[in-house]
Amino acid sequence: MRRVYLVVAALLTATTIITPVSAAAPAAITETVYVESTTDSDADGTLDRIAADVMRPDSAGKVPIVMEASPYYGLGAEMATNVPRGFKRWYDEYFVPRGYAVVEMEMQGTSRSTGCPTTGGPEDTASVRAVVDWLNGRAKAFYADGRPAVASWSTGNVGMLGVSYNGTLPNAAAAAGIPGVKTIVPIAAISSWYEYSRDQGIGYRGTHSKDYPTYLANYVVSAAQKAKCKPVFDRLAREDGDETFDYTSFWKARDYRPSAQNVSASVFVVHGQADWNVKPSQFGRWWQNLADRGVPRKIWLHRGGHLDPISFRQAEWQRVMGLWMDHWLKGVDNGIMSEPMADVQKPDGGWEQHGAWPQPGTKDTTLYFGPAAGGMSGSLTTTPSTGGTQRLGDNANLSESAMMANPELTDSRRLVYVTAPLKQPARLSGEVRLTARVASNRPSTPLTALLVDYGPSSQAVLTDRSPVQLSTETCTRTDLRDRTGCARPPDVSVQAVTATMLSRGAIDAKNRLSLESPTPLPTNATADVGWRLHARDALIPAGHRIGIVIVTNHSGYIGPDTSANGISLNVSLDGSKVMLPIVGGAVIT
Repeated sequence: MRRVYLVVAALLTATTIITPVSAAAPAAITETVYVESTTDSDADGTLDRIAADVMRPDSAGKVPIVMEASPYYGLGAEMATNVPRGFKRWYDEYFVPRGYAVVEMEMQGTSRSTGCPTTGGPEDTASVRAVVDWLNGRAKAFYADGRPAVASWSTGNVGMLGVSYNGTLPNAAAAAGIPGVKTIVPIAAISSWYEYSRDQGIGYRGTHSKDYPTYLANYVVSAAQKAKCKPVFDRLAREDGDETFDYTSFWKARDYRPSAQNVSASVFVVHGQADWNVKPSQFGRWWQNLADRGVPRKIWLHRGGHLDPISFRQAEWQRVMGLWMDHWLKGVDNGIMSEPMADVQKPDGGWEQHGAWPQPGTKDTTLYFGPAAGGMSGSLTTTPSTGGTQRLGDNANLSESAMMANPELTDSRRLVYVTAPLKQPARLSGEVRLTARVASNRPSTPLTALLVDYGPSSQAVLTDRSPVQLSTETCTRTDLRDRTGCARPPDVSVQAVTATMLSRGAIDAKNRLSLESPTPLPTNATADVGWRLHARDALIPAGHRIGIVIVTNHSGYIGPDTSANGISLNVSLDGSKVMLPIVGGAVIT
């Protein structure tokens, strides 16, 4: 259903264009509307106007809506006000012939919408609410020439989907309980902006460590709104709490998980287990919140990073999306909810299905830190240690591969604890939690833990896409047929390794008791520091060892804590442990 623009379109002042799509499909109506929000995010005295492009069947009767909301539509796009600028995704070609409208809405302050982007703030959600309200007859909209626009063709049933920021806005909409949002499909999406920027009291490396909300808002804001939004961006920089990295009211307003009780929409989560842009905690902890609320849900976990499933599982993705939207937006009893809840991709690229995630029968297995044993510099056993300490110093910018290498060697720049070789495979499914009993010479002490599979294997590394690529790559029928644009498969390189990093997680030990307020570490006593690693589903083969590596400043993962220069701490084996979610429980002896 690729729209064909006719020359006469440039001569029209009306925004509704009827376009013959193909000989096999009926014509579609495309139009651009501007929806009045309830928010004046740029404080200019006028309510924000949210631009939305609509493509719908040219036929009588009401239709449901598949909607993609985005802050990225204006990046390099044509900015005509009275005709739609795009429909570059595959959604219009696929869904409109099947009796849906497709709506592409432009987040406040971006592309042709007025207002100011606030990087996950309530204003983002308000822009989505405005368009959903219009589709349900609760809000006003206008064409570019000022005529009222009424969505008389809409059933009001909206399914939101998208990748990265485009998938985050559906999470926000569901958490806000916006009436009319019946289902969401968040792909590589954020559920907590705090955890996108930082990990348990310490900032991630790179642009995430300093004024990240301001950086992103400046990136997506339209040229027309940039100057007007400067006071808003200055406020973002003042309120983001980079001085402490604590979880403040600023971040609470950008955390959708506490509002999971408001979710009435079904949720289909898709995430890459190697996505270190939108990290795996974003799906893992959101998924648990949804499970606790009994939200109807489905999940795909793939082996790649920041990717769209249309690029690596196209036919199955379109099949499932068609059934999913038909069920939740049209009420079709097509069996989609009887299919297995979880699809998990294996390291070799194949897929397996499970009735739930974490997998049924998963139990926490507690392993305790121990002294050197079995030729290794530290051990992990099912029996608690009764004493002993090991010293940990600054890692001096040690690479992650060097952190994991040679676990048999003692090295004060990192500590390694490993199991004996497994007598049977261990299936990890869920979130790893760790506690270290430490005595530090610094009240603020960064700690990072790596979960490692020690054993020879082939590791597949897939190329990522940037958030902008995922949102703006062309996605025509030709792209899907020829595997170009959005459908271009990720490049895969295979490496022979002896240690595979499965998950990681970091904390500033001053936030061990609360992310909202620090409690400095005592420098003359021990303290228990507990933190979480990112969710993971992985099979660790028999004969391999499970390892935990602990370092201080992991410069490849978190921003350096200069206050921790010269750090030295002792880790007490007594009281230090890791909890692994293992399918079937303990397999380690």
